[in-house]
Amino acid sequence: MDVPAITVAGLAATPVKGLRLLAASELRLGPDGVAGNRRFYLVDDRGSMVNGKQLGCLSQVIPAYDEPTGRLTLRFPDGTEATGPVELGPSVATRFFSRPAPARLVLGPWSDALSAHAGRPLRLVAPAGGRLGVDRGRAGGVTLVSRASVRRLAEVAGVGELDIRRFRMSIELDGPTAHAEDGWVDRRLRIGEALVRVRVRGHVGRCLVTTRDPDTGAVDLPVLDLLRSYRAGSGTTEPLAFGVHAEVLEPGRVRRGDSVTLV
Repeated sequence: MDVPAITVAGLAATPVKGLRLLAASELRLGPDGVAGNRRFYLVDDRGSMVNGKQLGCLSQVIPAYDEPTGRLTLRFPDGTEATGPVELGPSVATRFFSRPAPARLVLGPWSDALSAHAGRPLRLVAPAGGRLGVDRGRAGGVTLVSRASVRRLAEVAGVGELDIRRFRMSIELDGPTAHAEDGWVDRRLRIGEALVRVRVRGHVGRCLVTTRDPDTGAVDLPVLDLLRSYRAGSGTTEPLAFGVHAEVLEPGRVRRGDSVTLV
């Protein structure tokens, strides 16, 4: 039986993959997923993508990108900022997880500032062709999880509550029971009055970034061990799954408080 009265409880995105996740009152969903989400990403001196899994300190950096002016601002924990209009430089060969990913170097103060913060050489790049930095295997780049699932994990962990940002999901939902979203694969969801439609394609397998505090980046909770303790054998499309990913069928804006209907 479908769960009634599902609503959008929270929205989040970040213009730079791996940096602080930002709450939003609305998101625009398009063919590539959340518009502007992960517009940029970071690579090391070998061209391999770097995120919070390797460098927890990245979540201490708060990004802001103004679409109309193309201005990117990064605010660091010491209060300093690196800001300016984005200008794309030469093409660079990068690897996004294990696959080749052509990109353009982002010219400006950000690479040096991020390298100084992380204590290792980093370069800020933009995916070639205006694509977004969507994780491997996640069609459409939209992710969803229920608040009840987060509460269930908190119970298993023996803590009062968990900050949902550590899971870096696009959309959090209120209404479904814990892990009810596991059963939505291949189902369609209609969101809001604009009738945005998405189709759930699979489960989100979790990684070490979920073990880190979303503000400090410090490892503070054995999330993978906790998931293994009660989620192993769940029959999900990815191991240690928590939440689902979806592709956008009909684009539009999604807002907090929007109703969600399983179609």
